[in-house]
Parts: sequence; C-alpha cells; structure tokens
Amino acid sequence: MTSIEEIVVQPPQSATWQVHLDRSMWVGGVRGLMLQALHPLAMRGVWQNSNFQEDPFGRLRRTADFVGRVTFGSPQEADEIGRRVRGIHKALRIHDPDTGRTHRVDDPELLLWVHCAEVSSYLEVARRGGLALTERQADRYLREQRRSAAYVGLHPDDVPGSCAEMDAYFKHVRPALRVTEEAASTVRFLLWPRLPRELRRLSPGKPAYFPFGALCYYTLPDWARRMYGALPEVPRATVTAALRAFRMGLNSLPEPLHDHAFLPATRKMLHASRERLGAAGYDVGKGLKGLTDPRRWPAAPAA
Repeated sequence: MTSIEEIVVQPPQSATWQVHLDRSMWVGGVRGLMLQALHPLAMRGVWQNSNFQEDPFGRLRRTADFVGRVTFGSPQEADEIGRRVRGIHKALRIHDPDTGRTHRVDDPELLLWVHCAEVSSYLEVARRGGLALTERQADRYLREQRRSAAYVGLHPDDVPGSCAEMDAYFKHVRPALRVTEEAASTVRFLLWPRLPRELRRLSPGKPAYFPFGALCYYTLPDWARRMYGALPEVPRATVTAALRAFRMGLNSLPEPLHDHAFLPATRKMLHASRERLGAAGYDVGKGLKGLTDPRRWPAAPAA
C-alpha cells in the first residue's frame, strides 16, 4: 500500500498544512519580500539577478510554486524543483559596490536569511490573522520547514527549528540589516507595483491594491517598520482587525477560484496532489484545504 510519505512531502496531519493552506499566505509572502530586502547583500542579489522590478507578482507566484511543491507535491516533484533552484543559485553572483567583492547567491548565510524571513512571515501573519496554533504547533511548523530549507541547499541542523531559535536568529542578524536604496525602492514598489503585461487589463482597479500593500507593510516587525519609515504608524489593533478581515474574506473563496492566482504549473501540481490523496482514501470533496479537518482522513490514515 502506498504510504503518505510517497504521496506528498508534508502530510495533511502536519502543522505546515495548517499554515500553507491559509490564505493569509499572500500577505505573509509580500511581508517576507519586504523583510528580506533589509539584508543589503540579499537585496542586491535579487536586484542584480532577476526582473523583480518589472514583475514582482511573478516572483511571488514562483515562490508560491516552490512552497506548494515542497508541501503538497510528491517527493519527486520536490526533489526536482530543489535541484532546479540550487542549480540556478549556483550559477549566480552578487557584486557588492560597498566592498567591490563578488559573492555567491547560494552563500549559506544568504540562503538562511531568505528562508527565515519567509517562513517566519508566513507563521506570524497566519497566527496574527486568527489561525489557532499553539506554541507547540508553531515550533512544529518551523521544525518541518527545515526540510524545505534543505531543498535550497541548507543543512537542516543550521536552520531555526522553534520560535525561540527564530527569535534568537533575528536578534543575531539585526545589526547587519539596513535600508539600502534598493530596499527602499522595493518597499515603495510593493506598495504601488507596476502590473505585468498579462495583468495590465486590471490597471483601472490598481488603486485597490494599495490597502493590501499597506497591510503587508504594517504586519512587519516594529523594528523593521522603524527602519523603513515608509508609512505613518497606525494602531496595532487596527492592523490586526484588517488582517483578520482580509484572511476571513480570502478563506471563504472556493479552492478552484482561489487557485487561479497561481501559475498554471502550480495548479496542475495541486490537481495531481488532490488526485493522489483521493486515491489513498482521503476525502478531497472540499479540496486540499478541507483536509485540515481530520474527519476527512482515512479511518486508518496512510502511514
């Protein structure tokens, strides 16, 4: 009999499913980009080696594809995208104008920063938005994300695996962070992005994007907002209420409708995941999100 480990990288019983199926991930993703930008070398790596300025949504969707494959994809799909990402990073370099030195994009310190900024954003935004996770479940999520970090080339033992370890990591790295010209431009751009060509038809509705971008900004840690100073401060309770309303609205969308936000390849992968889980006895009548309910698991869960 096929085991759940052969069907998906992370099983429905994982804390990762609770977080990664929550629609607050879109806020967490943009918040993660804003936080990542505070590391000068990491930001210059993005600036010098991608078309982020022209297509920020493309980068967000590609990140969503990676996260989806190393969560809901098969082990083979996760291994494939891991090899692809490691191969791309291995070939890229970063020029630091402050020192004149050239650095590898796959430098472990840079990979660790990107990973921690990303997964901590997913977790913190989801919990603040109302996802009920205990401290033990939050720690479990970060431990599970060590596996995701391994796909980009990090050693799991070098990656924070609890909330306390993540807090200690940020305390350690904060002295190296600063707002470079590229970081300031990135935050301004994420608050008011240029739409990619295929979405230009949505330009009349672009002003509606700003509240979303501002929500992502206001969910940043206090110390990060103080560094940026891009928007005037608002009461924390107001931000939390807005985040909860946003999360509730997106979580009410049917899964097929919500999935149109992803790349076609991501949607195909998610469809295949639903089919494999259905064949293994899971009730996928309400999609992958429905599987956060243990009552939809097989009577004797695949193991």
